[in-house]
Formats: sequence, C-alpha cells, structure tokens
Amino acid sequence: MPFEAPLTSPIMHVEPAWIDYNGHLNMAYYNVFFDRCVDNAFALVGMGPDYVKSRHASFYTLEAHVTYLAELGEGDAVRATFRIIDFDAKRVHAFQELYHAANGFLSATSETMTLHVDTRARRSAPFPDDVMTRIGEMHEAHAGLPRPPQLGHVIAIPRQPR
Repeated sequence: MPFEAPLTSPIMHVEPAWIDYNGHLNMAYYNVFFDRCVDNAFALVGMGPDYVKSRHASFYTLEAHVTYLAELGEGDAVRATFRIIDFDAKRVHAFQELYHAANGFLSATSETMTLHVDTRARRSAPFPDDVMTRIGEMHEAHAGLPRPPQLGHVIAIPRQPR
C-alpha cells in the first residue's frame, strides 16, 4: 500500500473546553491534535491499538518541539499532517503541521523523536522486521517533500549587535 505524502488526518474540531482565558485554543491541546495524527500514522505501519497487547511493545515520545504560528478558536476544523524525517532501528524522527481546514492557514508545527519500547522490559527495543519495513516505505514516500522551515529550530533569543 503506497503512503500519502504527507499523511493527512481526518478533520478534527477545537472543543469548547479547550479554549483558554485568552479566547483561543490552549497550547496543550495542539498536542492532542498532533497525537491523534501520530496514532493514525503509526497504525498504518502496524503499530495500532492492538500492537501493545499483541506484541508487548509501544512507542514513547522522547522529545517534542511545538511552534505556534496562528490562533485557533472554538469549533474550528483542523487537519494535521505527518511525515517521517528519519528513522533507525528504535527511533522515528517526525514532523507534523496543523492546518485550519477551512481557511488553509498553518497554525502550528511539531517535531518529535519517538522511541520503540518493549513494554514488559520497560526498555527500548528494535522495531519488528515487518514494522521496520513499513516505516522505511513511509519514509521513502515522504523523502521528496520540501524541508519545513521550522524543522530543527533551536529555542534562543536572537542576539543583536550592540
């Protein structure tokens, strides 16, 4: 099965309870949208809801960097995208974008590193061969996408000459 490049989530909506005192989507809930999209993507490579029970393995997020670019409001429809930037025997480096579904603007991005874990041993473990093959196929499908400008950002205050 060929992979979409990038993978795109079904439409999701900003829930009323997720609006903060500034009148827009609270920063924590951007991660909910990204996480739901990751679940869809990883299910396509064989790590869906039954994976934890049948293989006694899962994936954990090691690091995440979210960039907030434009506000979302109550009820807004959004779509998240997912692409694999790189991978090895135990890790996946991914990049995601969150778009307003109706207006098309980019609202946020998320760069993550996830780790495959043996849930019995509670330690990192290599991906099974079938999953590794599918991750490779997904990575190949995403390899031709242009590099997102937010990829690899470092948090720092730019210094001006004095």
